Amino acid sequence: MVDRTKQFAFENSEVDRTGLASVIRHPWFERFIVAVIVVNAITLGLETSGTVMARFGTFLHALDTIILAIFVIEIIVRMVVYKLAFWRDPWSLFDFTVVAITLIPATGNLSVLRALRILRVLRLVSAVPSIRRVVAGLLTAIPGMGSIVLLLLLINYVFAVITTKLYGATFPEMFGTIGASLYTLFQVMTLEGWSGDVVRPVMEKHPFAWAVFVPYIVVVTFAVLNLFIGIVVDAMQQQGDESRGQIIEVTEREFEALMGEIKAMRDELRDMRETHGPKP
Repeated sequence: MVDRTKQFAFENSEVDRTGLASVIRHPWFERFIVAVIVVNAITLGLETSGTVMARFGTFLHALDTIILAIFVIEIIVRMVVYKLAFWRDPWSLFDFTVVAITLIPATGNLSVLRALRILRVLRLVSAVPSIRRVVAGLLTAIPGMGSIVLLLLLINYVFAVITTKLYGATFPEMFGTIGASLYTLFQVMTLEGWSGDVVRPVMEKHPFAWAVFVPYIVVVTFAVLNLFIGIVVDAMQQQGDESRGQIIEVTEREFEALMGEIKAMRDELRDMRETHGPKP
């Protein structure tokens, strides 16, 4: 009979076939780790309140220590079970890095590192499959986003030179230098107070300033920035197609394995008939 622990092993990896594998791959264990991460996020948020710490500080610190111990034990168990496969899995490396950072002593000059304990909350990224797919989609979109960023910088530089030459003398705080113009144009790009704080004051001195800012907003805010959304959506769609492809591939492998077993059973029955012959 096939060992049930094999169904919890990483595919195509050397896994320690022990009871630990079935435990850490069990859905209830995964839900427990997610619950611990959520509780840890709540406790770390409560520690920012002086009133709460005055009343429950000792309890929260003890709870934080217990949670950290759970994370450490979980990482160690996964390292023992999966062995080299643990270090080949990017999400396992991510979990190891997050836990390792929070283990750095936060005393003396390193007391600022206590704030990095909140990084444990990021383990939700690796613990929840849907979040993993979103992050994978974002990582897939990065190369395309780099091209959009380069285009955005080029357009902003062109408009920064234009606005500096046109409005730098009358509005030195906003357009006196290339750097100031880039910052002002960034504010306009985000549409944060672009009309009342930037464009209308400029139009009081330069009535046709709208001919510069309106095309800038149309090109940058409504066109180029929306390309980011398009690239991310396309990457998410690719991730969904890959996930469905993997499911279909697994289903096909299972079907082929089942057909192989049926063929083997049919051959065995034929051999038995040939050996014993028909009944008289």
